[in-house]
Amino acid sequence: MKRIIKFIAGNPWSLLLAALPLTLAGQVLHWHPVAIFICAALGIIPLAAYIGEATEDLAAYTNPRLGALLNATFGNAAELIITITAVRAGFLELVKASITGSIIGNLLLVLGFAMLTGGLRHGTQKFNKRNASRNAILLVLAVVALIIPSAWSQAIGTIGDPKVEALSIGVAIIMVVLYGLGLLEASNAKESPLSHQLTKNDLPEWTASQAILILLITTLGVVWLSETLVDATRAVIASLGVSEFFIGIILVPIIGNVAEHLVSVQLALKNKMDLSVEVATSSSLQIALFVAPLLVFISILLGHPLQLIFNRFELLAVLTAVVVSALVSSDGESTWLEGAGLLAVYLILGLGFFLLP
Repeated sequence: MKRIIKFIAGNPWSLLLAALPLTLAGQVLHWHPVAIFICAALGIIPLAAYIGEATEDLAAYTNPRLGALLNATFGNAAELIITITAVRAGFLELVKASITGSIIGNLLLVLGFAMLTGGLRHGTQKFNKRNASRNAILLVLAVVALIIPSAWSQAIGTIGDPKVEALSIGVAIIMVVLYGLGLLEASNAKESPLSHQLTKNDLPEWTASQAILILLITTLGVVWLSETLVDATRAVIASLGVSEFFIGIILVPIIGNVAEHLVSVQLALKNKMDLSVEVATSSSLQIALFVAPLLVFISILLGHPLQLIFNRFELLAVLTAVVVSALVSSDGESTWLEGAGLLAVYLILGLGFFLLP
């Protein structure tokens, strides 16, 4: 326990843990929903970071196959919990927007920052061209899996039609199978687009039991804060004039994944561009091929069926992110200018989403 306390005390994310008692105080004292929303969002950030740290450390004590499964399951745990809570509350458009936002955020915002900062410090950086090509192929397959139900549903029937529901469930099953095949490949390869492994020097030296304890406590904390965040969403939409769509596509992905985003940037600054690119792309693949179909199945159990039907703006954004990131990484090299280009595309999309009614 002393080692855990020492790690938390020395971790910069620990400063944001102050948001937890503030969130509780806001609930008890009935603060304005916007204030509670901000406190809950800030509180999720360090807990998501600790979930990632505990998962990576726990994976180090397992075999490669189980380690890949742990990373896949908990790699986006915070965002998954937030979206499950939103599904239960009926915010289905927010959930679908967060899926889109996570994919474009990792491929444009995170990868862009990583290439920009790494390029400014080290000049042209190189990474594994073969892995980048494999990532691009899987991302294209993920985009196809998202486009087909959205395009075909208009000819099959309206939203809620049993045939449309069957199409969505069928595609979700295929996506999970593809993801499972990726995990199988990950257990037999040193480097995989679906599972990144950090070196032991990059991991906190927790025992397996300590990692499990941290994972349990932080997961429960994220569940509580997610409930608080979602409960305040309607009031935030009304008070700030932002749309449910904008909260889902921009805010939720950043809140749930900011810790992992910074890991990718830090790796680029250390000139570990191979791993930096893999962290960003693997997170996008996890969202597209694992989290999205999983939410389809969970939503049915919660009585709010979520169908893989996205609007044309979401599909255009995802397609743009995949194509642009694939073009940038196709040569196995990155520069600060390419990173700036990725960030520019993200900002353009973000501005467009903000102005949508």
